[in-house]
Amino acid sequence: MALNWVWVGFFTVAFATAVVRWLLGEQGILQALMTAMFDGARSGFEISLGLAGVMALWLGIMRVGERAGMIELLARLAGPLLRRLFPAVPQGHPAQGAMTMNISANLLGLDNAATPLGLKAMRELQTLNTEPPGTASNAQIMFVVMNTAGLTLIPTSVIAIRQSIALKQGLGAGFNAADIFLPTLLVTFISLLAGVLAGG
Repeated sequence: MALNWVWVGFFTVAFATAVVRWLLGEQGILQALMTAMFDGARSGFEISLGLAGVMALWLGIMRVGERAGMIELLARLAGPLLRRLFPAVPQGHPAQGAMTMNISANLLGLDNAATPLGLKAMRELQTLNTEPPGTASNAQIMFVVMNTAGLTLIPTSVIAIRQSIALKQGLGAGFNAADIFLPTLLVTFISLLAGVLAGG
């Protein structure tokens, strides 16, 4: 509910600022405002369309993994750690498999894969939530903390972006897109440790 008022405030301030600038003689400001609104809407649609495709792909892969028993196997392997971090989640609950897949995707730096898996994990965790409506459970909070910290062993997406930009800028063979590996590992490990200790 509060977020709705934040958005209303953004639009109100932007429109009021545009009207003031128009009254001060800036004739093109309302046209620029309308153009920016439509550009933003188009950009948002394009991003969500791309994300929908990625979500469909990875949720499909997860469904195949579920049918093949891979999700259950991964959840069993990660079970001892997950039980300590998420004591309220019963052994064998579907949330364990979804959380395991999400954490695995984050470890490999596959951000686009981690997003739909994280959403599925939160939906599964919600089925165990005994808090009042609109209140997150301890398990959900810990899961969000772990996702925010995002321990990454191999920052695949960032390496790919760095390599792509390097090629566009014509950087030679001396450029190593993977030289962020160790700093990323250290920073994400420290942030995860701090988050888990604070949440525990």
